[in-house]
Amino acid sequence: MEIKTAIAIFAALSQDTRLRAFRLLVEAGPTGMPAGAISDALGTPHNTLSFHLNHLLHAGIVSSRKDGRSVIYSTNFEAMRELLAFMVKDCCGADVASIREDVAAGCSIIELANCCPQRSAPETSPT
Repeated sequence: MEIKTAIAIFAALSQDTRLRAFRLLVEAGPTGMPAGAISDALGTPHNTLSFHLNHLLHAGIVSSRKDGRSVIYSTNFEAMRELLAFMVKDCCGADVASIREDVAAGCSIIELANCCPQRSAPETSPT
């Protein structure tokens, strides 16, 4: 993935309504959701939501299709997989994160190292 593409995706997700819509579409899975249902779930007017969904479409992380009179939006999971792979491969050292392919499951697995410092047990005062 090119940096310009990653920046476009991050820019699209850096707004409250767009991020909430995207998360809702992730939950909906590959079948997606009609625009009206997204609008209702988020409490966002249809024309406002259309503006935000267009940002997600142009960033390439959402796709749309007509189904009768409805427009169904769904997450482009492949684009998000590429973004996550970009972040892990290009932004993290192998000692922090890595991606491996799980052939049996047919998916990629991101493994994060335990890079956070150990917290010491809370001190207790003698009674």
